[in-house]
Amino acid sequence: MLIMDTNRLKSNKDLVRTLVILIVLAAVYRIIPGRPWGFAPQLAMAIFGGAAIKDKKWAFALPVFSMFLSDLLYQGLYSAGVTPIYGFYSGQWINYLLVAAMVVFGFAIKKINVVNVALAAVAAPTAFFLLSNFITWSGMGGSGLRGLNRPLTPSGLFSALGDGLPFYGGSLAGTLFFSTLLFGGYYLFARHKPASAVIPAQ
Repeated sequence: MLIMDTNRLKSNKDLVRTLVILIVLAAVYRIIPGRPWGFAPQLAMAIFGGAAIKDKKWAFALPVFSMFLSDLLYQGLYSAGVTPIYGFYSGQWINYLLVAAMVVFGFAIKKINVVNVALAAVAAPTAFFLLSNFITWSGMGGSGLRGLNRPLTPSGLFSALGDGLPFYGGSLAGTLFFSTLLFGGYYLFARHKPASAVIPAQ
């Protein structure tokens, strides 16, 4: 069995250009009309960045820049009257912070293989779902918005989590799908590099 030597990816100067392309493509995809709720690549990008990018600044910037660019596009379309979805809103920084935090699941991947990537691709959207819905329910973040204004009781919290389930399903499916694309794409890239690009599994 072969696994990827992430040092190869970390030292590749072409990586910067690849990341820019990923950021733009992911941002454009996120604003496509009719996209399933939550089915987006940003959490997969966070996992991939944490697992495969040596420069931690890039690891955190990859999903955040992508989200910011898509929100900028959303705002432009909203201002032009093309879409009812606006890009920027009060308390939005919480979402950026949570997406950036999901990079830690990539950091936790010490050996890139199918099992570890799959575990991270399940754990990240689950953590994001729990944290984001708790913050929305509690009114934290200074947005003044509390979702459907569920009561600040245990039953209210469970109701708030239930409100977010449609997004969670899409987020989970999207993260698994885009993680497969990102890590699978790099695996194919590594296979066409010299033998030093891959190392035997221990």
